[in-house]
Amino acid sequence: MKILLVHERYQIPGGEDAMFAAERDLLARAGHEVICHELHHEGIGRSLVNRLSTAASAVWSVSSFIALRRLIRRTSPALVHFHNTFPLISPSGYRAAQLEGAAVVQTLHNYRLVCPGGLLQRAGAPCEDCVGRSLLPAVRHSCYRNSPLASAAVAGMLGANRLIGSYRREVNRYIALTEFARELFIRGGLPAARLVVRPNGLTDDPGPGRGEGGFALYVGRLSPEKGVTALVDAWIRSASLPLIIVGDGPLRARLEARSTGAAGRISFAGQLPHSQVVELMQAATLVILPSECYEGLPVTLMEALACGAPLAASRLGALAELVTDGVNGVHFPAGDPAAMAGAIAGLLARPAELAAIRRRNRALFEARYSSATALQSLERVYAEALRDRAGAPSSGSRRATRQPLAQEESHEDRA
Repeated sequence: MKILLVHERYQIPGGEDAMFAAERDLLARAGHEVICHELHHEGIGRSLVNRLSTAASAVWSVSSFIALRRLIRRTSPALVHFHNTFPLISPSGYRAAQLEGAAVVQTLHNYRLVCPGGLLQRAGAPCEDCVGRSLLPAVRHSCYRNSPLASAAVAGMLGANRLIGSYRREVNRYIALTEFARELFIRGGLPAARLVVRPNGLTDDPGPGRGEGGFALYVGRLSPEKGVTALVDAWIRSASLPLIIVGDGPLRARLEARSTGAAGRISFAGQLPHSQVVELMQAATLVILPSECYEGLPVTLMEALACGAPLAASRLGALAELVTDGVNGVHFPAGDPAAMAGAIAGLLARPAELAAIRRRNRALFEARYSSATALQSLERVYAEALRDRAGAPSSGSRRATRQPLAQEESHEDRA
C-alpha cells in the first residue's frame, strides 16, 4: 500500500517524534511504500506578526492545503496518516486528502482536540474543564503557553473546526492510544464510531534484562507535570537503593539542589544516548513513572516492559489502565511522596514477586507492544479507514473528472 505520513516536528524532540519515526520504519520494513511530509516548529517566528500569522494558519492553513493537495495528487497514496498537525499543517490537511480521494487517519498523541493546552492539566493538577464544554476556561486561565492571546487562538482553531465539521467528517479513523483517552475524546465530541484504540509499539525490541543493577530508574523530562519533585522527595524520605534520573528539563537545577539531602542516593545522568538508556533499563530493579498529568502511552513504559522491568506508576489516567497493580508492579497516588515511598518499599521487600513481574512484563510486551503486533493493528486501522472512505459520498476525488489543479486551488482559496 502507498501511504503518506504527515507530521509536524517539535522544537524539542519528544515521544511523538519518536513514534512517527518508528511507524515510518515499521511500515517501510513491511514493504509498504511510505512517503513523508514533515514540517518543523523551527519555522515559527517569535514576533507578534509571526505569531498572529501562525495562529491564523492553525485554524485553516491555505499553504498547507495547497502543498499537501499537490503532493497527494502527484504521489497518489491510498491513505494519509496524520500525526501532529499543530499549528502549521492544521485541519486543512484532512480536506486536501479527502478531495484527492485518500482515506484519512489521525493518531491522537496528546489531548489537543479537547484541550487547548494539550495536556489536560492546570495549576499542577489534571483538568477537564473544557472536555465536552466551552473552551472559554482555557482562555481565562491562559492554558496555552501562559498567554491569553495564544490560548484564544488555539481555542478559536478548535471551535472553528468543530463548527464546520472538520473533526466529525474529514477523518475516517482516529487512533486513541488507550481506552482512557478514547473515552475522553468521545466526551469531547469526536465520533465514537471512528475512534479506535491502538497502542503504539516498538520497532526495535531492546530485549529482556536481568535487573541485577541494584538501582531504580526514572527516564523522562524534568518538568512539573512529570512528578519528578515528588519522586525526589520520596527518595529523600525513604529509599533502600540508589535512584538514577535520566533526562533534562527546567527543574533539573532545583532537583539537584533538593537531592543533597538524599546522602548520595540520587544521581542525575542528564540526556543519554538511547543505547545507554536501554542498558540502564535492562539492569534496573524497577522503573518509576510518577506523572502528575494524563499521559498518552509513554515510550518509557513500553521500553521498560520490553526489558522486563517492574513498574512503579501513578494511579492516574492511562497509567492506571496500563499498569495493573500487583501484576506489572505497583501504583501510588500521584504527587504523594510518602505513598510512593511506601509502595516502592513494599515491592522491594518481595524479591520473588519482582522476578515474577519481570517475566509477566516481558510477556505483556510481546503480546501488546511488539513490532509484529504494532504492524498488524496499524494495518487493521488502515483497512477500516479505507472501507469507510470507500463508502463516503464523493468529495471531488481524483477519480472524478475535474478542473485543472490551479483552477481548483484558486476556488478553494476563495472558499
